[in-house]
Amino acid sequence: MSLERSKRRTAARLAGVVLVMGALAWAAVPFYDWFCRVTGYGGTTTVASAAPETVLDRRVKVRFDASKDRDMPWGFRPMQREMELRIGETGLAFYEAWNPTDRTVAGTASFNVTPYAAGAHFAKIACFCFEQQVLKPGERVEMPVTFFVDPAIVTDREGRFVHTITLSYTFHRTDLPPEAAAGAATN
Repeated sequence: MSLERSKRRTAARLAGVVLVMGALAWAAVPFYDWFCRVTGYGGTTTVASAAPETVLDRRVKVRFDASKDRDMPWGFRPMQREMELRIGETGLAFYEAWNPTDRTVAGTASFNVTPYAAGAHFAKIACFCFEQQVLKPGERVEMPVTFFVDPAIVTDREGRFVHTITLSYTFHRTDLPPEAAAGAATN
């Protein structure tokens, strides 16, 4: 085999490695997101259409936490610090957000639960975090989250030791949707 042919083969292999690595890097974020949603890894919660029919006698305390990104001008807080409910029972909690500025501001909430072992068993039926929130100047809103702790937590290897769960939200500023931006421009 000639030296020139060997160099071309090596270059082709290196180009192939670069392409494979680029494809893996591109797929890593959606794959990680999917993995966290399926397993509850990293405190990622699940989404459910309804609460389970089974409600256990065992109780769990749910604490509520709120924070905001440093670029988010809103005020944001949980309206209750904690609640206790039976495992499998539907809970309803409220968070309050207000816009103290003189302009319309949009935001999206990211969330997680701790301990991480509870993530796969903490399910939301409805949540303000599922969609972007837009607040006009001076507007104040109460935003609900409906949730339950899946009874399967009591048989989970790590989850069965969980007695207190903290649900945390962080609001991040986002671009205004076109319809809100058009309305804000006319004000």
